[in-house]
Amino acid sequence: MSNRLKNEKSPYLIQHKDNPVDWYPWCEEAFRKAEAQNKPVFLSIGYSTCHWCHVMAHESFEDGEVAEILNQGYVSIKVDREERPDIDAVYMSVCQAVTGQGGWPLTIIMTPEQKPFFAGTYFPKEQYYGRPGLKDILKKVLALWRDRREDLIRDGEEITAAINRTSTTQKDSPDNQLSEKELLQKAYHIFREQFDPVWGGFGGAPKFPSPHNLLFLMRYAGEEGENDALRMAEKTLDAMMNGGIHDHIGGGFSRYSTDEKWLVPHFEKMLYDNALLILAYLEAYRITGKDKYEDMVRHTADYILRELTDSQGGFYCGQDADSEGVEGKYYVFTPEEVTAVLGEAEGREFCSRYGITKTGNFEGKSIPNRIGKHWESGGQAEKKLYEYRLKRTSLHKDDKILLSWNAWTILALARAGAVLREERYLKAARKAQEFIEGHMTDAQGRLCLRYRDGEAAYRGLLKDYAVYALALLELYQIDLRKVYLTEAIRRAGQMRQFFEDGEEGGYYIYASDAAPLIARPKEMHDGAIPSGNSAAVMALGKLAALTGEKSWREAYGRQVRYCAREIQEYPAGCSFALIAMIERDISKP
Repeated sequence: MSNRLKNEKSPYLIQHKDNPVDWYPWCEEAFRKAEAQNKPVFLSIGYSTCHWCHVMAHESFEDGEVAEILNQGYVSIKVDREERPDIDAVYMSVCQAVTGQGGWPLTIIMTPEQKPFFAGTYFPKEQYYGRPGLKDILKKVLALWRDRREDLIRDGEEITAAINRTSTTQKDSPDNQLSEKELLQKAYHIFREQFDPVWGGFGGAPKFPSPHNLLFLMRYAGEEGENDALRMAEKTLDAMMNGGIHDHIGGGFSRYSTDEKWLVPHFEKMLYDNALLILAYLEAYRITGKDKYEDMVRHTADYILRELTDSQGGFYCGQDADSEGVEGKYYVFTPEEVTAVLGEAEGREFCSRYGITKTGNFEGKSIPNRIGKHWESGGQAEKKLYEYRLKRTSLHKDDKILLSWNAWTILALARAGAVLREERYLKAARKAQEFIEGHMTDAQGRLCLRYRDGEAAYRGLLKDYAVYALALLELYQIDLRKVYLTEAIRRAGQMRQFFEDGEEGGYYIYASDAAPLIARPKEMHDGAIPSGNSAAVMALGKLAALTGEKSWREAYGRQVRYCAREIQEYPAGCSFALIAMIERDISKP
């Protein structure tokens, strides 16, 4: 029997509709039931292309024993983090505060009032190598809920208060703050200290692309004449495009590398990574004129158009890491497979070029890579292997359309189309913008966060407004069509109206008229994607420059001051906001 997720649109929730767990989506009914029955709430947050989400689902949520504990003792809620990033942001901050780390699947246990007292990520069903088992955790929490409920409620109150508490140190001591130029310099020196001179990237494994960090370094190099910043960016871009994190056969990049060499990726591919990487490689091409970076822009953009584009013009979220339940199986090859497809001579040459060996580099097979070799554009051999690979069991595709991710992709394709004089990229960007206006706004003229299967849902968050405004301004600067500028002004105006903190500065993650959560955060740190506040300062700066209007200059000035105050301690974590500061001279209030 299906549970309460059977009528949802989210591919992630639909994946769990046949679980024996009596899942609810996030809704008032679930919390009313928890309150009426005096039960704790078990909250699980993930997304449909998440490998470890699949593992926990198979081990625990498809298991009758675990389901019985959850169904008898808890009210269980499933959330797609991509559909509800506001909920995810609030409870991820809890997990990071309580455990010092985060990730997905995110596991939270809380009171019926939504106040969390337990947080973690993936747990196996049974205890495993010192990692507690979910079954034991659930039983122990139920015992505490029965015998020491007041302690758990007090813990929930304290954790909730802690994540709502904000530091006033920087606000109270403006004289001690670094200037904008000093922030840029501090960020650059942090990146230089963390840089891996052998393999590129920053820090050790796992390594994430973080294209906005590379964009900052390239912009900083141009602004300050700091060649070392450009060298770090190029080294990283080269290592990623040569490594296994880049799909040499079909294009696009995987989520991150599990090793320092960029060889073995976590194989899921996400739209936002690829959109932002187009911007990074395009900037490298603009600065250096090197053909290999143009190749990479085209290879990545073509992947998006071929495999992640809806017939109506929107862009899908991404592709799974797993095929037939095995991570990476879709992407790896043996020498025998290659020669069977290409023939003996061409096959041997291909294996030599891409490191396909009998011993393999990943679980007995080989991830194509060009580590230690010079870049070469792909040819007919890659196309033949791509056609061969398509006959394998296809990857799950998360076909929902998210507004902010689509906005990044519109921006990237529009810029690529303009720089490379490639009309089909511009056409795809324009069509996606028309899709958003036609399908992702509500009756009140507000943006919707998600579209799937004919339904737009959930009020847009800060990122949706800020990044969409940036995408519209990019289209305006290319086409000079007034409608793009008018719409950008409208969306930025809604952003100010519904999200700005008029007292302390900055912008909240969700709107003032949205259903409240236990916290209303203002995200500043750039994670896998630039934060809403970073995107907002960039959008406001561009509007100030393009319109020359006092109100936009003042709004930009307020946001620059807020960002500068919030990033004093670790400016390298807010690189997209720093890029806006580099551009500040064109739009000073």
